[in-house]
Amino acid sequence: MAKQIHVRLDDTLFEALSEYTEASGQSVQDCVSGAVIQLLNRHKPATKNKTSAFTFIDLFAGIGGMRIAFDRAGGHCVYSNEWNKYSQQTYFANFGEQPDGDITKVNADEIPDHDILVAGFPCQPFSIAGVSKKNSLGRATGFEDKTQGTLFFDVCRILKAKRPKAFMLENVKNLCSHDRGRTFKVILESLEELDYEVFYQVLDGQNFVPQHRERILIVGFDRQKYGSDIDFSFDITPVEPKPVMQDILEATVDDRFTLSDKLWTYLQNYAAKHKAAGNGFGYGLAPLAGVSRTLSARYYKDGSEVLIPQPGRNPRKLTPRECARLQGFPDTFKIPVSDTQAYKQFGNSVVVPLMANVAKLIVQTVNELDDRLENKDIRVYEMQQLRTGVM
Repeated sequence: MAKQIHVRLDDTLFEALSEYTEASGQSVQDCVSGAVIQLLNRHKPATKNKTSAFTFIDLFAGIGGMRIAFDRAGGHCVYSNEWNKYSQQTYFANFGEQPDGDITKVNADEIPDHDILVAGFPCQPFSIAGVSKKNSLGRATGFEDKTQGTLFFDVCRILKAKRPKAFMLENVKNLCSHDRGRTFKVILESLEELDYEVFYQVLDGQNFVPQHRERILIVGFDRQKYGSDIDFSFDITPVEPKPVMQDILEATVDDRFTLSDKLWTYLQNYAAKHKAAGNGFGYGLAPLAGVSRTLSARYYKDGSEVLIPQPGRNPRKLTPRECARLQGFPDTFKIPVSDTQAYKQFGNSVVVPLMANVAKLIVQTVNELDDRLENKDIRVYEMQQLRTGVM
């Protein structure tokens, strides 16, 4: 629930604020809230906590699912970025800091140094016209040519500028086939060009939550630091016993989440129409002893992909808290936005325990590589001492 405050401004400051809001297209409330948050952010430490094993940055952060995952792996987030103002609001409510806005305007050199880069970047098509022209002229093309104009380019330029030890990127399963496979090919080529050893795999969230949710994870380690002899495996450890839908349901749910007769009739007719045409489209009643379909950002519209059966009544939508649980968020996670925005946010988010599992594997690999590097340095030092007769 939002609180109200009354601020008294002198005429000059009020006029300046009015001009700024008109020029920026923002409301007075958004401008004032943003200024207060920036003031609070200045007092947040941007260095590694003494108890943290590593630092990381959270790009395309959404509401912070990846942040929770890497926090659980022992990390400390030193920078976050997310453009959506409602997601920023939820992020601030839970982590006490508001992410930066437009990543395309961020100077990569000003981002704090970090050990691991984390990003759930949007999937966009890459223009190949310029690349084709360069190829015809026999000129080499790099990631700056191939990815310019996409948000993945911003991931690449930050990797190039800061050279973290490792990264983890997350996207929808269809990234592999997007634009007939050309998008994924460019992504892998760009990461290879940046001299990272790259691993990828499609993983399903139903090993951790009662939801069939396949996502591709791309993990990389710095070859300039560790060489190319790097062993990494997505050897996740599923939770036991396997969770089912009943586990995430609230005991008492308001009637407003039950579908109206009009909407329920429409969904049934829509499903029957597509079934007759041989299509698989339609609503999905989630089995209480099984797993649901994939929760999407469009869930706020009618909830059709994940409906909960109610004996003697129309089925109902999940509540925002149940959506949070379906994605593996803890019940302590605050939901400060409207139901509509909450549905969008959780539909766009990640399965937190799956990401935490992979984050742990990445950190273990980085630690092993660091130990190997340290032992190599010790051996080199000892050999040098032997040659000089010191030992």
